Amino acid sequence: MNRRGNEKDMTEAYFIGLMSAAGYRKKDVQKPIIGIINSYTDVNPGHKPFVELVKYVKEGIWAAGGTPGEFGVPAPCDGMAQGPGMHYVLPQRDLIAASVEAMVEAHGFDGLVFLGSCDKIIPGMLMAAAHLDLPAIFLTAGAMMPYQDAGKVYCTSDLKEAIGRFKKGDIDEKTFDRWRENMCSSAGTCSMYGTANTMGAFLEATGVAPFESSTMLFCDGRKTRQSRNVGERIVELVQEGKRFSHFMNAVSLKNGIKHVSASGGSTNAVLHTLALAKVMNVKFDLQDFDQVQSSVPVVAKFKPSAALNINDFHQAGGVPAVLATIKDKLDLSAPLAMGGTLGGFLDEFDGTIDRTVIRKQEEALLPNGCFSIIRGNLAPMGAVVKKSGVEPQMYHHVGPAVVFNSEEEVRDYLLNKTVEPGSVLVVRYEGPKGGPGMRELSIPAAMLVGMGLHTSVAMITDGRFSGATRGPCVGHITPEAWVGGPLALVKDGDIIEIDLERNLIELKVPDDELELRKQTIQRPARALHGVLAAYRDGVSGAEQGAVWLYRDDWNK
Repeated sequence: MNRRGNEKDMTEAYFIGLMSAAGYRKKDVQKPIIGIINSYTDVNPGHKPFVELVKYVKEGIWAAGGTPGEFGVPAPCDGMAQGPGMHYVLPQRDLIAASVEAMVEAHGFDGLVFLGSCDKIIPGMLMAAAHLDLPAIFLTAGAMMPYQDAGKVYCTSDLKEAIGRFKKGDIDEKTFDRWRENMCSSAGTCSMYGTANTMGAFLEATGVAPFESSTMLFCDGRKTRQSRNVGERIVELVQEGKRFSHFMNAVSLKNGIKHVSASGGSTNAVLHTLALAKVMNVKFDLQDFDQVQSSVPVVAKFKPSAALNINDFHQAGGVPAVLATIKDKLDLSAPLAMGGTLGGFLDEFDGTIDRTVIRKQEEALLPNGCFSIIRGNLAPMGAVVKKSGVEPQMYHHVGPAVVFNSEEEVRDYLLNKTVEPGSVLVVRYEGPKGGPGMRELSIPAAMLVGMGLHTSVAMITDGRFSGATRGPCVGHITPEAWVGGPLALVKDGDIIEIDLERNLIELKVPDDELELRKQTIQRPARALHGVLAAYRDGVSGAEQGAVWLYRDDWNK
C-alpha cells in the first residue's frame, strides 16, 4: 500500500529522515502518502482559488488516514499568453505531464489529487495520470463570475470580440476601457464554454472528478465540501487498489468525447483527447474521434457560440443534465472515481433540467456532433472546425485567399487594412513545428466577429483556435505548411472552397500547377533556441494530438 517509509527497510532511513525534517512524523510516512499536484499561481485567475481549496483537500486526506504532500506545476493562461507568449503554451502541456511524472516517481507517492483548471493544465495532468497509472482524482477550481454592464451579461470571450467592435467604432474608448478592466470579473475559469471548462466537463463525464465541479462558481460553498470529499476518497482508492486506468480507459474516453460534442465544446478537446489516448496506449485517431463525436446530437451551446454563459449551464443542470439527455448514447458501465457507475448515478439523477437550455435529443440543435472533421487537397490528413459556432450561411463558402505567414501578419492586416467580404484568410507556418507551438489565433478570430465579418469571411490555419472562438475558422490543417503541407502552396487570389456539410476543404488550383509551386516553397526564417528548438524537433502533427514528450516511437 505504501511505496515508501517502511522502517523495516534500512535503506528507507534517509527518506524517513528527510520527511521528518519536512515536519512529518514516523507514523505519517507509514500511511498512504498522497501527492497533491497544485497548479496554484498568482497570475492565472482560474488557479487562484487553489490556495484555499488545497487546505480542505489535505483535511480530507488526513481525516481518511492518509498523509498529504503538496507540490506545484506551471499553470499558463492562454489568454495572457496571446501573441509571442503563445509559442510556449502548448509545449507546457507535455512539460506539465513530464514534471508530474518525474516528481511522483522520484518521491514514490501512493495516490494523487490533481488540482487544475485551465486549457493546458488539465490535459497535461491527464497525460501524467494516465502514464503513472496510480489511484488519482481531479478537482477544478470553479468558474468565474459573469460580468453585468448596462443590463447585459458578458464573459471573457466578449472582451476579445470587443477589440474588433472598438476597431469598427461600435463602442467608444470609455466603454472599451471599462470592459477591459472589469469583464474578467473574479477568480475562476473563464465564464464561457472554452477549452478550460470543456476539459473540466470532460473530467466529470469520464468519471475522474466530482459531478458539478467544473461549472459551479469558484465561490460556491459546495466547492469546499467537494475538496474534503476528494481528499477522503483518494485514500479509499489507494486502499482499494483502484488505479487511474480503472476509471480512465477507452470506454470513458468515448463517453467524455460524446459529452464534449453534445454540449458544443472546444476544438482543443480534439488535440488533447488524441494525446491522452496515445499516452493510454489506446488506438484512437482523428477518424475515430469523428465517429465518436458525430454519434451524438448537439443539445446545448454556450458562450461564445450562444448567448448563455457557464453559470447558465450550471443552473440548467450542468454536466449531469447533458449526460442524462444523451444517456442512450453512453456506456453506462463506466465506473466513477467518487463511487458507483455512470449508469447508477444517472438512474438516481433527479436534478432539474432546463429544457430551454439543454434540449431533448429530438429537439437537437445539430444532429451529428458539434465538430466538422474536414479533408481535401488542402488538408489531406484532416482539419477541424467547430460547426456549432458557425453561422449556417457560412457552412459553405468559396472565396479568394489572402495569405499570411504568421499571426502577426494577419493581426496587422485586420488592424490596418480593409478586409474584403468573401475572402479566405490563410494563416500558415503556425502549426506545432512551424510556429512552433501551434499558436491559437484567438484574437484575430475574435476581431473578425467583432468587426461583423464572421458571416462573410473565413479563416484557415495550420495553427489552432481558442475555445472562445466562433465563426468560420478552420484549424489544425494537416500536414502543416512547415513540413511541406499543401497550405504552403497557396497564393493570394487562389480560390478556396470550404463545405462543412460535405466535410470538404479544397484549393481550386490544378495539380500540375501545385507541383510546380513545390519547387519554390520558402519557409520563413525562424531561428530557435532552448525549449522551442527541442519542441520543434520532437513534436508530432496535430492529427496525432501534437504530442512531444510522450511519442510512442521514441521507445522503439
